[in-house]
Amino acid sequence: MSIKIRRRCPRSPVKAGSFGRVTVSALCVRPPSKATAFWAASSSLSASGPLRAINRPPGFTKGRQYSASTGREATARAVALTEGTGASIADTRKTLPGLRAMQKYAVVTGGGRNHRYNLSDGAMLKDNHIDAAGGIPQAVALIRQKLGHMVKLEVETRNLDEVEQALEAGADVIMLDNMDCAAMAAAVRLCAEKRPGAGRPLLEASGGITAETLRAVAETGVDIVSIGALTHSVTALDISMKIAK
Repeated sequence: MSIKIRRRCPRSPVKAGSFGRVTVSALCVRPPSKATAFWAASSSLSASGPLRAINRPPGFTKGRQYSASTGREATARAVALTEGTGASIADTRKTLPGLRAMQKYAVVTGGGRNHRYNLSDGAMLKDNHIDAAGGIPQAVALIRQKLGHMVKLEVETRNLDEVEQALEAGADVIMLDNMDCAAMAAAVRLCAEKRPGAGRPLLEASGGITAETLRAVAETGVDIVSIGALTHSVTALDISMKIAK
């Protein structure tokens, strides 16, 4: 029997499936206007049908609940920590196998933004690409020959010299990878001086960012803080299946 979903938000990644004779009803929530903690001691999914059939799929179902619920909660906490800084919280492309749509959606419902969904959503030059091409100018020149006019280019940088090279090469987004806060703040000032106003590229802070350092990173003036842990290593919530009396 098909899963029946009561949808209360648009573009839910939950699709109809089959659990034999079990009917499952799930509630999904709209993205919050402000980051809030995930609800406690509440019911997020109910199932009806023969007991033996119900006991069959809980691992499958709870696995998806773990993924969506924990990702949403972790994102909401990160959004709350950066409130008022102007920085957005984003995930990365690092998701668990088979759960990408669910995890990406969970980040949005937690108040965050999605990075690339897959490799075709944008071009990114990482350190190995840059080193193999001989430097940022050479790598950008090579990849620009292949990109369509609708595709944005992000360049990963490791220091201020590389930030300046990415600026001169015309990157749309510059990733500040594993930089300390002082270097990030300097990169923000550099970009504002070299390409002011609407011509300034977006600046993305990434790499090793924790709850303890998140606020300081956001206060450097970067536009985006990307956190891979929102999807690939969040701690599971306490979700269990109980028989209703």
